[in-house]
Amino acid sequence: MWAALLAGLLMVLGLQATSASGQPAAAPTAAAADQVLTWTAGDDITKYTSVPETAVAGPATIVFENSEATGNTTGMPHTLTFMTSDPAYNQDVQLNILANPNDAEGGKHTAEVTLTPGKYMYHCTIPGHGQMTGVLVVTEGGGGEDTTAPATSADVGGTQNADGAYVGSATVSIAATDEGGSGVERIEYAIGADGAWQPYTTPVVVDQVGEHVVRYRAFDKAGNAAEEKSVTFAVAAPDTDDTTAPETSATVSGEKNTDGAYIDMATVTVTASDTGSGVNTIEYAVGDGAWTAYTAPVMVHEVGEHTVRYRATDKAGNVAAEKSVAFTVAAAPPQDTTPPVTGATVDGTKNSDGAYVGSAKVTVNATDEGGSGVAGVEYSLDAGPYLAYTDPVVVDRVGRHTVAYRASDKAGNTSASLTVSFSVVAGGVPAPPCPEYDERRTVIVGTVDSGVPNRVTDNRCRINEMIEDEKEWTSQALFLKHVREVMDGLLDEGVVDKREYRAINKAAKQSKIGLPGQTEGYRTIMDGSQESLAKWEQVGGGSFGLNPDGSITSSTSTPGMGMLWFPERKYGDFSLKLQWRDDAAGTANTNGGVFVRFPQVHDHPEESRPEWVAIKYGHEVQVFDSPTGDMYKTGSLYGFDRVGLAGAGVTEKGTWNDYEIRVVDQHYSVYRNGVLINEFDNFGGQTFYPERSDDPGTDGRRFASGYIGLQVHSTSDVVSYRDVRVKDL
Repeated sequence: MWAALLAGLLMVLGLQATSASGQPAAAPTAAAADQVLTWTAGDDITKYTSVPETAVAGPATIVFENSEATGNTTGMPHTLTFMTSDPAYNQDVQLNILANPNDAEGGKHTAEVTLTPGKYMYHCTIPGHGQMTGVLVVTEGGGGEDTTAPATSADVGGTQNADGAYVGSATVSIAATDEGGSGVERIEYAIGADGAWQPYTTPVVVDQVGEHVVRYRAFDKAGNAAEEKSVTFAVAAPDTDDTTAPETSATVSGEKNTDGAYIDMATVTVTASDTGSGVNTIEYAVGDGAWTAYTAPVMVHEVGEHTVRYRATDKAGNVAAEKSVAFTVAAAPPQDTTPPVTGATVDGTKNSDGAYVGSAKVTVNATDEGGSGVAGVEYSLDAGPYLAYTDPVVVDRVGRHTVAYRASDKAGNTSASLTVSFSVVAGGVPAPPCPEYDERRTVIVGTVDSGVPNRVTDNRCRINEMIEDEKEWTSQALFLKHVREVMDGLLDEGVVDKREYRAINKAAKQSKIGLPGQTEGYRTIMDGSQESLAKWEQVGGGSFGLNPDGSITSSTSTPGMGMLWFPERKYGDFSLKLQWRDDAAGTANTNGGVFVRFPQVHDHPEESRPEWVAIKYGHEVQVFDSPTGDMYKTGSLYGFDRVGLAGAGVTEKGTWNDYEIRVVDQHYSVYRNGVLINEFDNFGGQTFYPERSDDPGTDGRRFASGYIGLQVHSTSDVVSYRDVRVKDL
């Protein structure tokens, strides 16, 4: 993968592709020009538009074109990479080409290579999208093109009787030679006039008594096929005093219904054994039909009652008595295409306004009339991820709530999501007096992680929620006094011990909160209110919903990839702080990101889709904690600079993470939960999208200022954001 990225960078910088030897590619030689192998790509991200399938060993000119002429209308880059890590394929050609319709070559690139006989695996990897693969078969080269088919012959061996028949068995040996120069690739044979072709590896032994024909043919490595030939012979039984017919039996198998009938199909398997001369043939007949040679289990599909008769003959000519099996085939019941029917009830104590006092209990039910039965029920609280429903859902947070629910049956049908909404007001247990809402696993002061568990205290607030590090403090002394007072109380209550007490106070001092220039100047551009959210704009697919706790969550029902962006102003050098949370259900992956420094998305001169303006002209700071899938993990500058999971500091699903993105000139710094996980200096064009030069103030670099946006990737990539603040630097 790194090799592909390096080759792509060379292409962007205008450097030469390299040959298999690692040297700069020279002008095509006459020999290479005679063999030109062309790959083309277009809009499809799952396959090439055209590929070569075969080649001849020796010099070759590789042509890779990904342009408007070959069908690329979106500007999507593609690569052509020969894989050298699989021992099953040739590993002697180092080829990595990245082609883009807007690059200096117009998307058409060439390279000179030398191919050897065998197979080459090639692929194209597009981060975040897909991978297309294929195999190129290379045959032996020669002094000229091989157009001559192999010469073939066959010999039948064995002991013959006076009539010329082979006693007991006959052995057929097949040979092939190729004078055309490419060499014999394979030999095939078939027994009987209608027998299937099989690869020939060892002499063929035929021991069935009777007349036989064996057909044979061969192919060379240039693709020439020899004309089919055949040998005929007879096999006779050896002298024997065997007078006992074979033993026979049959079994019927398949899926049965409650009446014992086979659903859609019954399979009849016949066996025979003979301790004397040996079984020669087995025959079967369906109903009153003609006897047919038995070579494989008999499958009966027709609905109704059936009888299959069977018998066997040994090599001495003894025929077993006819036997039969009877059974019934029934049509499968109609397929269940009806999703389950769902409903929900809300229980609890209501006040005069209809709000539930203290808590509300939501009970979901589902029935399936399609016949397959309910497989599972799911629910989502306040636009969060769908979770498996096993018991009634108790909601005890004060505020307005919505529970969505759905069910799936065993046939795979899923009901449409339905919702029930209600309000919860304070009851006998008052809401905890928490200054803010913070579910992080450890106590983080500003951006400094103390390492102390973020426990729930005696007043039901977490430690992080009691340390008001987001408040505008006029001096560090005041902030440190506040932290010390909070920790004194928690130490007295036994929530923390002395070591943890010291660790949190130390983190508070290291945070530098309250010092000049440390906290002043941050402007909250998303505070969890509807008024704040109304200042943002959604473009492209997908959407976000506002939650009662002030966070926003990407939709699980609005399809497509898009972006929520803040169009009020552009930012040059800045510090952007926010929190994000992985809300994908189960083992699903969250895929999101924060876009920065992109131009106005509407009426862009080179891009008709507004969400792609941020992708192609700005930077995406990735949010992706899955160990599989996209190579760009959390903290990566997508398409520019990768961060692995070890550097990203993965947290459990459902855990809020602090993000700070600092951009000064073209230097990008990304902090996760107070830890610097990536630094990147942006000079030169992007790896996967073409460099843009329509910002005159950057000397060919990326934009010096731009807008801020939050990505929604798809309905299955559920991510939440909150508390978005930005400060000019």
